[in-house]
Amino acid sequence: MLEVDRHPNIEVMSYSEVKSVSGVIGDFAVTVEHRPRYVNEIRCNGCGVCMDVCPVYAPNEFDCSLGPRKAVYKPFAQAVPNIATIDMDYCIRCKLCERVCELEAIDFNQHLKETELHVGTIIVATGFDEFKPYGLYGYGEYENVLTQNEFERILAPNGPSSGHLRRISDDKEPKRIAIIQCVGSRDRTKNLHCSGYCCMVGIKNAKLVKQHYPDAEITVCYMDIRASGKDLEEYYTRSRKHKIKYLRGKVSDVSEDPETKNLIVRVEDTLANQIRTIEADLVILSVAMVAGEGTEKIAEILKLERSSDGFIKEFHNRLNPIDTKIPGIYIAGAAQGPRAIGDTVASAKGAAAAASSPMITRKYEMELIKALVDEERCSGCTLCVKTCPYGAITMEEGVAKVDEVLCRGCGTCTSVCLSNAIALRYYRDEQMEAYIDALLAPEETVTEKAVAEEKVGG
Repeated sequence: MLEVDRHPNIEVMSYSEVKSVSGVIGDFAVTVEHRPRYVNEIRCNGCGVCMDVCPVYAPNEFDCSLGPRKAVYKPFAQAVPNIATIDMDYCIRCKLCERVCELEAIDFNQHLKETELHVGTIIVATGFDEFKPYGLYGYGEYENVLTQNEFERILAPNGPSSGHLRRISDDKEPKRIAIIQCVGSRDRTKNLHCSGYCCMVGIKNAKLVKQHYPDAEITVCYMDIRASGKDLEEYYTRSRKHKIKYLRGKVSDVSEDPETKNLIVRVEDTLANQIRTIEADLVILSVAMVAGEGTEKIAEILKLERSSDGFIKEFHNRLNPIDTKIPGIYIAGAAQGPRAIGDTVASAKGAAAAASSPMITRKYEMELIKALVDEERCSGCTLCVKTCPYGAITMEEGVAKVDEVLCRGCGTCTSVCLSNAIALRYYRDEQMEAYIDALLAPEETVTEKAVAEEKVGG
């Protein structure tokens, strides 16, 4: 992050949001809205004095609201840029921060600003969010039921408990931990997709606990362990040597003892063919990846399609997983679908290479198989406009017009046109009819044809 922030040819616009995008590859106009920080970005040096005197506390989003932050805050210790931000939803305008800031960086008069950029290519990397399993296994009802992301913040040295494993209900050190895999994923009522990363995150966190708390009893309830990446099967096998218990079966219910706050996990052991009951101090849910916040909005702004799981749809999921249906717009990482870190890095490098190519050559090569409109035949019914999956057709003065950059030559418009006013270049009716006539013409040997040509010539 620091390297990106310090690079002379990279401009970081944090605390900002894309509001609109227009144009085509090589000439996109992007409008960016900058939200007010109420802190002068040039003057602020991130010293933190304003945060020390602020009397108001708010939930810390970076710590999954498990710990507090001030109304004037930095998102996290290594945030880029290293600048404070005032959250006006919690600020009481006591202006203590303004009084103690020696650099006079506090500015309560800031307001929304807009910047227009002209760019050649766009990469969408909106990431993912953790599925919130409210109503499942006591999440949101029992304090000691957490997701893996929340569990990781507790284990983190810079987390709400400074890396010390503690229960939420009574701040005691848990001795028994149950991890439930595939929560909210591979589920017809929630998310059909397998997120791919959940198995290994559960195993990794279980091993991490064992390293620091060797006496902890950890049970992983799973349907299938999917350790398909490089060396991941070996990692899973090693975890069993740390006396981490793996129980194959679907958890049916999690309840709480109201006195001790201990959790009772009821699970079917499919290998032993019996129902087991596990008592745990903490229950950790390995939940699904879902499309990141803002993915729906940015897809609408960029006129991109989304697949059934909510992620942005690629041009072709096997042959072209980086491009989108709009030339010049590419997707990277978990914007396209669930990704582990290694896959995300590979996807990001692919997107960077794809976006760089037309910028370096300053050329965009495209197939000439495009839709052609016969203006005399066009009745202006707009069926082609409504059915074009690429938004390449518009109506001008009652006649369909095709944007040849956006058109991908799919032929959808030709199939719905009632007036036969649209055809594909190289696949026009006249060409196909001539081709069929040639195929069905009477057979003629090469010798007969040569004799006929000789007589005509003579």
